[in-house]
Amino acid sequence: MQKVYADATDALAGLLKDGMVVMAGGFGLCGIPESLIAAIKQSGAKDLTVISNNAGVDGIGLGTLLETRQVKKMISSYVGENKLFAQQYLAGELEIEFTPQGTLAERIRAGGAGIPAFFTKTGVGTLIAEGKEVREFDGEDYVMERGLVADVAVVHAWKGDAEGNLVYRKTARNFNPMMATAGKITVAEVEHLVETGAIEPDQIHTPGIFVSRLIHVPNPVKHIEQRTVRSRATAEAN
Repeated sequence: MQKVYADATDALAGLLKDGMVVMAGGFGLCGIPESLIAAIKQSGAKDLTVISNNAGVDGIGLGTLLETRQVKKMISSYVGENKLFAQQYLAGELEIEFTPQGTLAERIRAGGAGIPAFFTKTGVGTLIAEGKEVREFDGEDYVMERGLVADVAVVHAWKGDAEGNLVYRKTARNFNPMMATAGKITVAEVEHLVETGAIEPDQIHTPGIFVSRLIHVPNPVKHIEQRTVRSRATAEAN
C-alpha cells in the first residue's frame, strides 16, 4: 500500500467534507501539522469540529481556519493566545468545549484504545462536570468523560518511513502520538523521510499501522508563540 503522497493537498484528497471531526496535533505551535492545516484551509471544508490542545495563534496554524470561519466548534484545553478565537466565541459564532489538559489527553488516548468512557476526579464540583455522570468510587466522586475519535487526524512527526512508522521529537511528542491512534484516518507530515527499516523498532513512537497517508515536509518553519529575550549587555553582566 502506497502511503507517501506528493503534497498535503494530495494526501487529504477525498478525505475532507463539511461537518467532519478533525484532530490536529501539537502543543502551542510546537509540532503542529502546518502544511496539512493549510491544505484543510485550501479545501474549503466548513462547519468543522476541531480537537486540539489549543487553537493556534492569529494567522498561524489553526488560527488560519478561524480566519476563514471553517471551524464550527473547538474541543480544547487552552485558547488564550488567539484573539480572533475570543472574538468569535464572544460573538456566539464559535462553540467551545473546554477540557482540562490532562483530561483532554486521556480522552484522545481512550478513543484510540477503543475505550468509550472513563472516570476522573478532575472537574468534579465545577462547570466541567455539569450534565455529566458523577459516580462514587472508594468514597470519592469521579466525573465520567467520553473518549474522543476523529474522522481525520493530522499529525506532525520528526521522522517517518514509507510504511508510516513515526518518531516525534521533544515538545512535538505532546498530543501527536495519541491523536495518531484516535483518527479513523491519520495523515502525517514528517520532517525526515527515511527508507523502511531505517528506524530502529524500539525508537518508533507510532507504528505505521495507525498511519494511512504521509507527506515529506523538510525544513518546516518553527514558530515561537512568545519570544522573550534579554539584551546581550544584560546577559553578559549576569
